[in-house]
Amino acid sequence: MNSTWRILLGLVLGISVGAALQPGTMADQILAVAEPVGTIWLNALKMTIIPMVVALLIGGIASAAEAARGGRLAVRAIAWFTGMLIVGVAIAAVATEAILAAWPFDIETTAALRAGAVPGSVPSVPGATEMIASIIPSNFFAALSSGEMLPIVLFALLFGFAVTRVEPALRAPIVSLANSISTTMMVIVNWVLLIAPIGIFALALGVGERVGLGAAGAIMHYVAVVSLVLILQMLLVTYPVAILAGRVAPLTFFRAALPVQALALSTQSSLATLPAMIAQCRTALNLPERSVALTLPLAVSLFRITSPAGNLAVVLIVAHIYGIDLGWGAVALGAAIGVVGSLAVVGVASSASFFVVIVPISLALGVPVELLPLLLPVEVFPDLWRTVGNVTADMAVAAATGDEPR
Repeated sequence: MNSTWRILLGLVLGISVGAALQPGTMADQILAVAEPVGTIWLNALKMTIIPMVVALLIGGIASAAEAARGGRLAVRAIAWFTGMLIVGVAIAAVATEAILAAWPFDIETTAALRAGAVPGSVPSVPGATEMIASIIPSNFFAALSSGEMLPIVLFALLFGFAVTRVEPALRAPIVSLANSISTTMMVIVNWVLLIAPIGIFALALGVGERVGLGAAGAIMHYVAVVSLVLILQMLLVTYPVAILAGRVAPLTFFRAALPVQALALSTQSSLATLPAMIAQCRTALNLPERSVALTLPLAVSLFRITSPAGNLAVVLIVAHIYGIDLGWGAVALGAAIGVVGSLAVVGVASSASFFVVIVPISLALGVPVELLPLLLPVEVFPDLWRTVGNVTADMAVAAATGDEPR
């Protein structure tokens, strides 16, 4: 059994055992032990977030800048990546709000989910003036110690872009250090995820005891909403890019993408589908060789169209569960952080990137993060659509950057 299914088993067992507990002294004693265990596991995972985000952003921006120096085709590809990320996350934001308005979560179940999450105060949503004033940190290390994600992300961005402007001899050790830090943090994350089934079981135990098996219905509701948002993004952004900008006939692109999508579903890895993408773009789409050879590896390395869309959808759903009314200004801010943070999930396993990018968006918008560990085990299901959306978008960009009409 791989780690994903072990984590999912921990969630199922936690909710089931918690629902079977009879109110009384024994249940209180069990929960008194389980809740601190869950909190310790969550804190161990959260402590890696800030150093990993900073290091990954610096390394990711440096890699993107190096790719942009590769020529006009690379610049065009990166421009498509950026445009599709922005449009995709905007559509995801609107779609998520519309779906939640038409299909809201049950009030009693959401109340029980909130009660079953790791205890913690619900932060207030910062106003626009407060957000703007907090963007530039007067003391970066003070922002690090207090976990203020907006100034931390902005500093990492500025630092990353500044690194690309220094001479190669000075740039190389900085990029190497950033990559070393992010790799080391991933080792720690993997250690923490080894005991994830225990941590998830401990957290889910309280949820099951408070809400019973009804929590399973709420979690599957969450899975359905996120999956639907990702599917809509693919239909409304990716396919139009291939058809209109790439001048590929709709049925042709559908047939070419289908075997790649099937492979993505089975592997949940964009990198594993790269050979299939190259083969389909060459034979089924008849794309120019230089576009295929440069754009697809670049896309697999830098481009994750579903990352900001899916992560923002998760934050909006959690805000909905907690009854937090986020204005469109806050949603736009979350979308911007999601787009920037998409650089931080390149090469990072879904179970780890789930926290790496979602936690900064949540903290920036004042949305509690205590519910996220209970959503991690079922990430395996939306992640199927994340991977399918990513590989389809990679092929669409390859088509859009091709030189010859098809």
